[in-house]
Amino acid sequence: MEASRPGAALVAAAVLALLVLVPEASRAERFVVGDAARWTWGYNYTDWVIKKGPFFQNDSLVFMYNPPNATVHAHSVYLMRNAADYQSCNLKAAKLVAGVMQGAGSGFEFVLKKRRPHYFVCGERGGLHCTMGQMKFIVKPKSSACRDD
Repeated sequence: MEASRPGAALVAAAVLALLVLVPEASRAERFVVGDAARWTWGYNYTDWVIKKGPFFQNDSLVFMYNPPNATVHAHSVYLMRNAADYQSCNLKAAKLVAGVMQGAGSGFEFVLKKRRPHYFVCGERGGLHCTMGQMKFIVKPKSSACRDD
């Protein structure tokens, strides 16, 4: 028994060192956009962001929506270039990050890698889902180093 104690102490020291050195990304959280409502027409995503925030670098946003069919309208996820395009739902310079089929199953996951505003909108129906359906929101992730503040 005495011979195994130095080994156990070594293992304990290694575990402690790993806990101290764990990268911040491992503490990232995963958020389903809209919670049970998911990514859908008519939900207030601005309120959702206020209730769920703050968000941090390396957190993930999961967009879940059904693929289009006879009873379900198509949805998508666009990342807007700036606040002006976001406000006007101008999709001309927007980047498609998830197409109409990518929200199915476990959804599309977007990792907030940069500390800058992220402007998300649904681009379907020529931007109508953005302008009339409230399918838009802004996330401004904080530094992951601030997570414990």
